[in-house]
Amino acid sequence: MKKASLPALAAFALAVPASAATDVAVTRFHTPQSLSAAAPGPIAVRAAPGMEAGTLPMQVWLDAVAGSLIRQGFTLVPDAPRVAEVSLDQAVVQRERARSGSGVSVGVGVGSGGGYYGRRSGLDLGVGLGFLLGGNRSGEVLDSTLAVTIVDAAGTHLWEGRAEASPRAGSKDAESRRLASEMAGKLFSGFPGESGATIGAK
Repeated sequence: MKKASLPALAAFALAVPASAATDVAVTRFHTPQSLSAAAPGPIAVRAAPGMEAGTLPMQVWLDAVAGSLIRQGFTLVPDAPRVAEVSLDQAVVQRERARSGSGVSVGVGVGSGGGYYGRRSGLDLGVGLGFLLGGNRSGEVLDSTLAVTIVDAAGTHLWEGRAEASPRAGSKDAESRRLASEMAGKLFSGFPGESGATIGAK
C-alpha cells in the first residue's frame, strides 16, 4: 500500500486553527463489535458516493478530515482497505431554519447502505464563496453538516460521526478552510467518542 508523503501528512496535521470560535455539535456512533476494527491504523479518505469528488471545495473538507484522522493516530494510505467516506451538506438559511441535530438514525455494524442522518443530497456550494463571505447576510447562517463513515473492505460501517455548525453567513467563521478544520477537528476529538451522545451545541 502507498503511504502519503511526509510533507502532505504534515500539511494535513496542521490544518486546524489555533482557536475555535464556532459552536459545533458532534454525534458519534459505533458498537462494541465494530470498535476494534475502527481502531487507528491505515485508512484512506474519499468523498462519499454522490458527492462531488475531485473538486477544490470538496478537497478542502477531505484534507481537514485526513488531518484530524492523522492526529488520532491513523496513517493515511490511499489504497487502504478501510475508507473514511466524507459527505458534506451546506445551505444558506435563516437562523431559525437551521437544523436542530435531532432524530438521527444510523447503520453502524449493519453492512453497507443506509441513508443515515437523513442528510440532504449533494454539496450546495453553487451559491459561491463570494456570496457566502460578502454582502449583508443579516439573520442568515451557513447550515453545515459534515458526516464521516469508516467502512471496511466489505462495506460494513465501523464508525459513523456527524458534526453540525451554523456560523453566520458572510463571517470569517463561515470560510471553508476555517470551518472544515474546526468541524473535522471536533468530530474526531477523543476518537471514537461516546456512542450516541451529542457533544456541544450549535
